[in-house]
Amino acid sequence: MPISPSSSAQAAREVVAGRLRDLRRTAGLSVTELASRCGWHHAKTSRIENARTAPTATDIRKWCQACDAVGEAEALVAQAVHAESLYTEWRTEVRAGLKALQASEPRLFQGTGLFRIYSSTLVPGLLQTEGYAAGVLGISARFRNLPIDDSAEAARARVDRSRIIHEPGHRFVFVVEEDALRHQICGTEEMAAQLGHLLTAGALPQVSLGIIPMGARRRAQWPRETFHMYDDRMVSVELVSARVKITQPSEIALYLRAFEQLRADAAYGADARSLILRAIEALS
Repeated sequence: MPISPSSSAQAAREVVAGRLRDLRRTAGLSVTELASRCGWHHAKTSRIENARTAPTATDIRKWCQACDAVGEAEALVAQAVHAESLYTEWRTEVRAGLKALQASEPRLFQGTGLFRIYSSTLVPGLLQTEGYAAGVLGISARFRNLPIDDSAEAARARVDRSRIIHEPGHRFVFVVEEDALRHQICGTEEMAAQLGHLLTAGALPQVSLGIIPMGARRRAQWPRETFHMYDDRMVSVELVSARVKITQPSEIALYLRAFEQLRADAAYGADARSLILRAIEALS
């Protein structure tokens, strides 16, 4: 895996690398001696210790055995798995199909009290209707050349997942760029239904829906990448190639600051509804 664009993922990898380096030094082994005991080239040892190559579970177990520290192995394997989970390429995520992806990480959703979601290009997934979701996921399936297009089934699964909005114990703050209301991802009827759903969902007491007008002046933030905040524990950022999970407190604080500035630029209540109605009118 390439070095992650997220310092959270790279920092987690460096913790594992640093601990492996400490084990080698404590054992009094040189880089070359460690490599010889493990049966690989000494350059691999250097790449692992400098966090340029992620060690496999087998690599870690061999390393610990070479350093007479077998008892350290399983904890380090768990840390390494966590580090790699912070940066996941979409090709890995969708390997089991788009429908399976919708059902991933149920504990994260159920364990989150406050969802903060910013989207610059699409209606957020938790607010999507089945027709709109099918359009979004269909584009994804074609773009990624998936062998099986299960976007219709995935759309139904996404709508099922969004029922969490109606479960007690959760609050949702959405900030959406007005542009997202204008991108016709699906047919005109489906798009009209989606925009109508926003009028309904935005009126729910547990939902705050803010829309940043296209003509907003003196913005504090320009449109950013789509991101989801789960309480103050994690931020998930969606890139073209991968999803990055951010857990570093300093990074989370930066995203929270950006979110609050974006939220301050948004229109709410009657003003937000007016922007949605204007988008509906533009469909005809």
